[in-house]
Amino acid sequence: MTSISTVAKIRHIAVVPLHGESPKNGWASEIKPTDSIHALISVHTDIGVIGLGSVFTDGRLVQAAVDVLKPLWEGENAMEPERVSEKLHQNSFWTGRGGTLTHAISGIDIAMWDILGKVTGQPVGRLLGGYYRTKVQPYCSLLIESPEQIAERIREFRGKGFRAFKIGWGPIGRANDPGLDEAIVGAAREAAGPESRLLVDAGASDAFWPHGLKWALRTAEMLAGHDVEWLEEPLPPDALEDFIVLRRQSPVPIAGGEVLTRRQSFLPWIERGALDVVQPDVTKVGGISEQRRIAWAAWDRGIKYVGHGWNTALGLAADMQLAAANPSTDLVEFIGGSAYIDGILAEPFILDADGLLTIPQTPGLSVTLDPDKLRRLSTDPGALFGMPAATGDS
Repeated sequence: MTSISTVAKIRHIAVVPLHGESPKNGWASEIKPTDSIHALISVHTDIGVIGLGSVFTDGRLVQAAVDVLKPLWEGENAMEPERVSEKLHQNSFWTGRGGTLTHAISGIDIAMWDILGKVTGQPVGRLLGGYYRTKVQPYCSLLIESPEQIAERIREFRGKGFRAFKIGWGPIGRANDPGLDEAIVGAAREAAGPESRLLVDAGASDAFWPHGLKWALRTAEMLAGHDVEWLEEPLPPDALEDFIVLRRQSPVPIAGGEVLTRRQSFLPWIERGALDVVQPDVTKVGGISEQRRIAWAAWDRGIKYVGHGWNTALGLAADMQLAAANPSTDLVEFIGGSAYIDGILAEPFILDADGLLTIPQTPGLSVTLDPDKLRRLSTDPGALFGMPAATGDS
């Protein structure tokens, strides 16, 4: 019998901010390509195994969080991701529950699951309980500018094999023009074709969202006429009572939850029936350990779980493994054209003839970063792998 190490002590955690090609996020105060809103991290162990994770936070904040948490993670056993992550959460309650520290713990947790898989020789999906599916449909997530622009973008990515699309943010709800909203959705549906899945994201977690329940109800009625599969974030993210009413009255399913963190924040939304589709972000919520508990809590109450994935290839890799291990998850989010998705892996994600992604079953997260590709998107990509900085990195 092959001997498997049961202890892999954490010696170091490296943080590498991504910048240079940050995609638009649709926010009222828009980011620039040079801004960092995502960071990659690597957890280094005393047995030489390195795990990779992703954090949805400015890299400077991630580095500060890793430094603050160091007395809690240094020397810990990376083979026990749930216990170690819970230790980090429990002991940082007063200094950052739900904020930067929680986001950073998300990346550490993802990396520890990667390590556990690599040491045991198993994919994360199997460690999470087993494969309900070996393929999953990615929905191409695109920001809106105009009816003509979104139609062109959908046709572009339909030509690349996508058969599910989510459009969002931009003028919807912000231009205060219901006619424009419907023109955008109609153009998207025509470009996608009747056989494609179409989702709409209002993006009401944006700063100073101007609308309330009545707008959301009117918009849901409009979307039903265009065979839209769900309406995402049509209300501010703290409007729990309005979400409950909306879900009961809307003719289309209601999705949300991307800004919530930790399972405790999700429980009222799940238990009170505020959402048809719950959308934690694995790079914010507390990592795979938290995400899977939220997913199962939703499943037990008849609510669908689909992870929010406006992040990186490592976030998508984690979402794919979670999708494999959850009965109801038939979609993963895939940012259309993001360098942080398409431009950092040794072997990029490839759609099959049916527009599906095969969920890999090699050990850990089952993806490999390419240091050379990372060099144009980070200042010191070698730090992820314990390599010295290369001259000329930018």
